[in-house]
Amino acid sequence: MVGRRSKLLETLERAMTSRDRARPETLSPTIDKNVEALVRHEAEQTSRATLQDRVADWITAFAGSMPFVYLHLLIFGGWIVINLGLVPMLPSWDPTLVVLAMAASVEAIFISTFVLISQNRMAEVAQRRAQLNLQISLLAEHETTRLIGLVAAIAERLEVKTPVDSELAELLQEVKPEAVMSRIEEEERAGGAEHRAEDDEPGTAPPKLS
Repeated sequence: MVGRRSKLLETLERAMTSRDRARPETLSPTIDKNVEALVRHEAEQTSRATLQDRVADWITAFAGSMPFVYLHLLIFGGWIVINLGLVPMLPSWDPTLVVLAMAASVEAIFISTFVLISQNRMAEVAQRRAQLNLQISLLAEHETTRLIGLVAAIAERLEVKTPVDSELAELLQEVKPEAVMSRIEEEERAGGAEHRAEDDEPGTAPPKLS
């Protein structure tokens, strides 16, 4: 009997080893499907971007790169060196560097505008992802509530008592997101009122300097 059991264990170990070797080192099919869906969705969103949005994104990406820094060091450094008269063979055209300051100011205005455009698009994407996370969380909460009800019914059928029986009524309640948001807003308003009341209390004013 012991010999048969050892042979059976050896057979199972060889079968598991061969299966692990044959298994490709990839993620589960569900994760692969989700990753492909997310990549496809991102590609669709990128293809829907207008030419103006793409130009703004490209300028923003270039303005935040080291080649942009090197280019400005070269241009501004050369401009300053030449107009300070450090290169005698080249005439200066902006000895007071007023033109350079004006050009830098105009460039800063345009670059900040492009950055704001890109940030607005990123905010829209972040808002859509937040909505997706909220919907997934609500779906998971709904499914968990249903599972709790099913398990509670099975336990009651089998007459099984658990330490959480007193909490089943609370766990089986559906969570309403609007009620949660209202509660959060009430707590924030109450906290703000408390802070204002503490600031208005006598004796909390900073001492006057003599």
